[in-house]
Amino acid sequence: MQRKIFGGILALASATWFAGSVAAGGAPASQVASAAATASATAPTFSADVAPIMYGKCVSCHRPGEVAPMSLVTFREVRPWAAAIRDKVAARTMPPWHADRAHGAFRNDQSLAQVEIDTIVRWVNAGAPEGDPARLPRLPPFPTGWQIGTPDIVFEMTEPFQIPAKGTVDYQYFEVPTGFTEDRWMQAGEVRAGDRAHVHHIIVYVKEAEPVRRPVVVSVRPLFPNGSGAAAPAARVAAAPRPAGASPVPRTGDQMLVNWAVGEDAPVFLPGMAKRIPKGASLVFQVHYTTNGTPGADRSKVGLIFSKEPPRTEVRTGMIANPLFAIPPGEGNHRVEAEASFSEDVNVWSMHPHMHLRGKDMTYTAVYPDGRSEIVLRVPQFDFGWQTDYWLAKPLALPKGSKLHVAAHFDNSAANRNNPDPAATVRWGDQTWEEMMIGFFTYTAAGQATTTASR
Repeated sequence: MQRKIFGGILALASATWFAGSVAAGGAPASQVASAAATASATAPTFSADVAPIMYGKCVSCHRPGEVAPMSLVTFREVRPWAAAIRDKVAARTMPPWHADRAHGAFRNDQSLAQVEIDTIVRWVNAGAPEGDPARLPRLPPFPTGWQIGTPDIVFEMTEPFQIPAKGTVDYQYFEVPTGFTEDRWMQAGEVRAGDRAHVHHIIVYVKEAEPVRRPVVVSVRPLFPNGSGAAAPAARVAAAPRPAGASPVPRTGDQMLVNWAVGEDAPVFLPGMAKRIPKGASLVFQVHYTTNGTPGADRSKVGLIFSKEPPRTEVRTGMIANPLFAIPPGEGNHRVEAEASFSEDVNVWSMHPHMHLRGKDMTYTAVYPDGRSEIVLRVPQFDFGWQTDYWLAKPLALPKGSKLHVAAHFDNSAANRNNPDPAATVRWGDQTWEEMMIGFFTYTAAGQATTTASR
C-alpha cells in the first residue's frame, strides 16, 4: 500500500513538473512523449527477455503439477507476481540456491547470473511489459510424471498408510521385496511421494539378503572441542517402528539407494557408474510424515532405470556425521564437527548438508595429504525447507590420505524464528524439533571395478 501511495505522489509530482516546464517554455509535449516511447522500447519485455530466464531457471518447479505454489509459464500467470519476483530474485532467495558462489562450481546450479537479475529488475521497474508475443520462446520439453523418464521397474508400498490429522508420527518403514534373482545396477532412480502434503521426505534403502562385501575406504569420526569427546552427551536416537516381521532397518550410507524431499533432484548417474541392488534384496521405504490438520493416505513409490552397460564402478553414499552433541538453550552459534578419512583415492560427485530447524550453516573442507586445504562447499544459510544435492561440475579428486572435514553451526536462540523451543537442550533425533548433523556425499573409489551387471 505504501508503495502504491508513493507511486501516486511521484506520478502527480511529475505531471505538475511537466505542466510547469511546458508553460515556462520547456520541452514540448511531443518531445517528452517521444522520449518516453524510446525508453519503453528499450526496456526488457516478458516475451523477448524475461521468459527465456523463467523457462531456463524457474518453470521446472513453477508449472502445473510441480512443487511450487504457482505456475509462471505464461505472461498472464507471471504478471500479477512481477513485483514479488523482482524482490525475490534481487535478494537471491529465488530460485533457491544456498551454496556460496565463492566456492565450487555445480552442474545443478539454478541461481541467476547478475545480468539475469538486472534484466528482471529493469523489466518490472518499466511496468512489466509483455512485448511482442511472437518473440516468446518455445517452452522447453519437460517430462510428465517421472522426471527420469519411463522407469524400467516401479516398486510401490504394498498398501496405503493412513496419516492422522494431528499429532506426531514416528518415522515409518515399509519393506518391499524386489524378487531380483541377480544383481541389478541402478543408473537413475526417482521417488514419488503419494501424498506430498504430508510427506516431508522419503529415503529408500536396500536391505541385502546377504551382506555385500565392499572394501572399506572411508573412516568417519566425530570431532569435539579441545580434541576430546569427554563432555559430549550420549546420542539419543529413538527406536523406529518396523513393519511386522521385518529385520532391522539398514541405516548405513552404502545401503541408501535414492531419496526425495522438496528441492532434491532425482539422481541420474553418468554411463559406467551405477548403484548396486543385490539379488534377493528388499527395498525399505523410510518415510517421515508431518501432520497438517487434515488426515491423509500415502502410498509412495520408486522408479528405477537400470544401467544399459556393465558399470565400471559402484556409486556409494557416505555420511560424515556427529550424533554426539548437545546444543545448549539459547545458544546462537553452536559448532558441531566431523571428518572422513580416505584410505584409497576417491572421486566425490555430490555433497548434501542435512540438519533440522536449528541448522544455520555447513561447510565442507577438503584437506589433502600435503597439508593443503580448500573449501569445496559452503552453505551459509541452510534452509531445512529446501533440501539440495550439490552436484559438482567436475568430480572432486581426493587422493589416498585425504580428509573431508564438515563443520556445522546451529542457532538455538530466540532470534531463530524457526526454533521450536529456545529453552531446550537439543540432541540428535529423528523429529524436526530434534537435530541431526550429517554431511552426505556421493563418491566412487578408485580400483573398485564392479564384477557383475545386468540390464
